[in-house]
Amino acid sequence: MGPAGAAGVGIQGPSGPTGSQGNPGPPGPPGLNRLQIATLHWYHANQTGNSFPVGASPQGVAFDGSNIWVANNGNRNVTEIRASDGTTLGSFFAGTTPFGVACDGANVWVTNFADNSVVELQASNGNILNTFSSTGNGPEGIAFDGSSIWVANNGSNNLTRLSATNGSLLGTVAVGTNPVGVAFDGANIWAANFGSNNVTKVRASDGTVLGTFNVGMGPSGVAFDGTNIWVTNTFGGSVTELQASDGSVINTFSAGPAPLGIAFDGTNIWVANSSGSTVTELRASDGSIVGTFSAGSGPSGVAFDGVNIWVTNKNDSTASKL
Repeated sequence: MGPAGAAGVGIQGPSGPTGSQGNPGPPGPPGLNRLQIATLHWYHANQTGNSFPVGASPQGVAFDGSNIWVANNGNRNVTEIRASDGTTLGSFFAGTTPFGVACDGANVWVTNFADNSVVELQASNGNILNTFSSTGNGPEGIAFDGSSIWVANNGSNNLTRLSATNGSLLGTVAVGTNPVGVAFDGANIWAANFGSNNVTKVRASDGTVLGTFNVGMGPSGVAFDGTNIWVTNTFGGSVTELQASDGSVINTFSAGPAPLGIAFDGTNIWVANSSGSTVTELRASDGSIVGTFSAGSGPSGVAFDGVNIWVTNKNDSTASKL
């Protein structure tokens, strides 16, 4: 048998005309993050039957990974609520006038406006571990940066940095007038200065002031969305978005009347409108309004638990779960 012949090589003919592009599929539901979808919370905020009693004049609110903690300014305590079903797990003494709340992964930290202190409670049982002087007047906002606790002292125009390990004073940083809200962006602390209509950016590692940037009137709440900083302007009925890298203003968006607290849910920004009994949801990508939802009377603080938004209502002593 002779050798096999060489395989022939085919010649490709000319391509046919390209067909028209098909219609895009329907867009996914707006305003949701992947965790909400995974837990079947794909619908918009549920406003029916999701209000839970807490203490008098609730202000700050925080999530500890399982439960929600509410600072009751008028009752000298904090209320712990199970995030999954709203069951009250306990109320614990937390100082004279609890205002802000932050969690460090194991413990809960609460600012007390009237007695210039910060109380540390054990998240597992609500026991008080320590009470620390904030070395500032009128402490309000509070944030955890991974190793330190930062406190905004409204009456002394400064921030206090405390060790999360033992509460020792690590530094005091002068900021603008009447700082209220404070947030961490992964490297820096941002303080909203209510009285001077600006925010101060502070390097968390050493307390160096990196800049002060103008926003709207009466800035109160601060939130970080992973890229940018969002600030509520209480007297302007708006929210200002700043570039976290350099503090430049990206845009200012309308919210509701007298916005105070603010939180990011992984996709959208939620704003508590204290004079409107509503919460506004803004798309973080472009600031457009996704929806406006009813809350209780005098919405103040806002927190995200991974699935739901929680809002404290200071005038009717409740917390709303949206």
